[in-house]
Amino acid sequence: MNTITAAITAVGGYVPDFVLSNKVLETMVDTNDEWITTRTGIKERRILKDADKGTSYLAIKAAQDLIAKANIDPLEIDMIIMATATPDMMVASTGVYVATEIGATNAFAYDLQAACSSFLYGMSTAAAYVQSGRYKKVLLIGADKMSSIVDYTDRATCIIFGDGAGAVLFEPNYEGLGLQDEYLRSDGVGRDFLKIPAGGSLIPPSEETVKNRQHNIMQDGKTVFKYAVTNMADASELILHRNNLTNQDVDWLVPHQANRRIIDATAGRLELDDSKVLVNIERYGNTTSGTLPLVLADFEDKLKKGDNVIFAAFGGGFTWGSIYLKWAYDKK
Repeated sequence: MNTITAAITAVGGYVPDFVLSNKVLETMVDTNDEWITTRTGIKERRILKDADKGTSYLAIKAAQDLIAKANIDPLEIDMIIMATATPDMMVASTGVYVATEIGATNAFAYDLQAACSSFLYGMSTAAAYVQSGRYKKVLLIGADKMSSIVDYTDRATCIIFGDGAGAVLFEPNYEGLGLQDEYLRSDGVGRDFLKIPAGGSLIPPSEETVKNRQHNIMQDGKTVFKYAVTNMADASELILHRNNLTNQDVDWLVPHQANRRIIDATAGRLELDDSKVLVNIERYGNTTSGTLPLVLADFEDKLKKGDNVIFAAFGGGFTWGSIYLKWAYDKK
């Protein structure tokens, strides 16, 4: 029996229509376009303005885009992994609702939360299910409505985040393509530096937590930046060394879109030319779980069968890692 590897066979993406530009942010908080662009590389981000729509809406749209482009029957999907840090609600899984809404009624689904590394961790999980031989079609969705947890009076965070979603389909491959290796790590020291303090079991919601804006994302930017630069670069470099890859062997770097300086530092450590680094942060900002699949959706035309692709991410918690994947198809 041939060895099964797990390959990405289709991608989809979705971002809302409303554009929140740096110029608009200048009217909301004490900041300016030059300051934001210089420090983050972000020019604009997309925002889901509808008050009655949550992360599930973004996820459904991204999944439907994939299904339509790949021309697959939703009933053939075996399982759905919903990578998100902003589920619609507590307890009731967002992934389960998404599965029903897209017609994947034969699939079981659940949510996976590892902050900005959620999709990267989800790639590992989806691949493991496929490689086990038990499941043939695993849909991995990364989606976040970050505007729902951002304090738009806090200039340290409101300039960074946007809303968006992306999806990929993992299927068995017998040509040796797909996920080759992974290096995933976490460190609980990060709990103090990037978090939403209230709303969980430690500090349940109350009038006081709402008044104190404790349900909004908070971060110690300098500390997070330092950890992110070091760990994303270290993980990516280790993956290359472990697989005897040089910078010439790498076709594409797909980095988490949190900050352009972090992306550049990771690419610099790997000595990769800018032309090999896929970046769309200037248009979307940090969509958390949505960044990696949105990059794939935006640059699908560039990816060719057999390409060596390195993924890297860093998120709150802290969580981080890198994945080496061989691309499995040419876009038709």
